[in-house]
Amino acid sequence: MDYSKVKMVITDMDGTLLNSNHEVSDKFFKLFPALLKQNIHFVAASGRQYDSILGKLESIKNDITIVAENGGFGKQGETILFSRDLAQEKINETILAARKIKNPYIVLCGLNSAYVESKDAEFVATFSQFYTSFTIVDDLTKVTNDTFFKVAIFNKECSETHVLPFVKHLDTDLQVTVSGKNWLDISHHDANKGVAIKYLQEKLNITKAETMVFGDYNNDLTMLALSDYSYAMKNAHPNVKAIANYETKSNDENGVEFILEQVIR
Repeated sequence: MDYSKVKMVITDMDGTLLNSNHEVSDKFFKLFPALLKQNIHFVAASGRQYDSILGKLESIKNDITIVAENGGFGKQGETILFSRDLAQEKINETILAARKIKNPYIVLCGLNSAYVESKDAEFVATFSQFYTSFTIVDDLTKVTNDTFFKVAIFNKECSETHVLPFVKHLDTDLQVTVSGKNWLDISHHDANKGVAIKYLQEKLNITKAETMVFGDYNNDLTMLALSDYSYAMKNAHPNVKAIANYETKSNDENGVEFILEQVIR
């Protein structure tokens, strides 16, 4: 495989760059300086909030682009690149629909914080792995003092089975995305990883043939389609494996690093 054309590497976080313990490997940080030396721009693109991604990549934050909230917010160093906000009326419509689900766990994702109504200790422990800045409130529809990117809904069993049927009707003018086994995101129609990566390709003058993308779940499909070097993780959803041009090892086997080692050579 000839990787000499690669100018930008984009990777999802959970299930992709992060292992099952939500950690970035030491190997990645050892490989990163070689990417810089070869003028390959690195992008972390995730459904996580910005602060959560930053916490995983703090040591290299000034040399990368972070695409957070599934494309709702983008920042390069200290420069905000884009922010695709949800209107308050759409937020309330979404929250009211989500409350009709049995035992809903709803997260309102803002620029300054994520907000939850649930005080369930198990859920708070789970979601705080993805949202390091969060606030517990009495009523999500009353939270207005922030800029909001999405409403995330968590289900302990399967979001595709137990959440999607109740909110799919919202996709006429919002974006409804199954973003993980237990998560579903509802956001601005243009807040997806594909739109975000297309913006970066145009801004940096990088083509599809010069772009490498790694992903594992349905929220990665739009950005995988923008890359000739598109990789599904071994642990990826079948939809991802169907659209990706190639497959690498699992996230617990350093599948991203395995390919980056070859790019650097």
